[in-house]
Amino acid sequence: MRARMGLLMAQQQVMLRAITMKNKPEEMLSVSPKGTVPVLLLPDARVIDESLDIMIWALQQNDPEDLLHKDSPGDLAAMIELIQRNDKEFKPQLEIYKKSKRFRTGTELEEREKCEVFILELEQRLSKKCDGNIEAGGNFIGQKPGLIDYALIPFVRQFSRVNKAWFKQAPYPLLRAWIEQQMQTRLYAKAMAKYPLWLDENEECVFGED
Repeated sequence: MRARMGLLMAQQQVMLRAITMKNKPEEMLSVSPKGTVPVLLLPDARVIDESLDIMIWALQQNDPEDLLHKDSPGDLAAMIELIQRNDKEFKPQLEIYKKSKRFRTGTELEEREKCEVFILELEQRLSKKCDGNIEAGGNFIGQKPGLIDYALIPFVRQFSRVNKAWFKQAPYPLLRAWIEQQMQTRLYAKAMAKYPLWLDENEECVFGED
């Protein structure tokens, strides 16, 4: 989803091959042996197989909303640092939290509290930017929305859905309003669209068309 959002924001068209991780095509593994998604194969044969790197590549081609904050290099460094913390610290803990809920291990509260360290930081960042009113606009770093705001959507969304009843009354009103706003956008709907599995249909789909 993160890579798709980057491609959409950058207005980059690609040929999309939708797969299931339970049945990885040999064509994919020959390009990226690590066997994870997404994988972007460029015309010059370069391969990009990390979602954040795909976002950055796409926005380097075209960045109409200035999500890389080109005039504020400090913003970009700060955004990448926070995204990397999300990926290395929050994301693994989020997976543990999700499993504790799914398998009823009895540790859901404990694992959620570990996630909340990062969630609280996001809430505080929004509070500083929007002065307590998300309707006035809110973003995490800099004076306007940037790469970070789109890169974090999938993970905040996942966190919000582990225990929906709890999240609805959790002490994170700004983050709750923020993710609800993001999930109602046309961009979100396009990024979440499902496509026929390539191995079933043997058909590529153009992704990124308006």
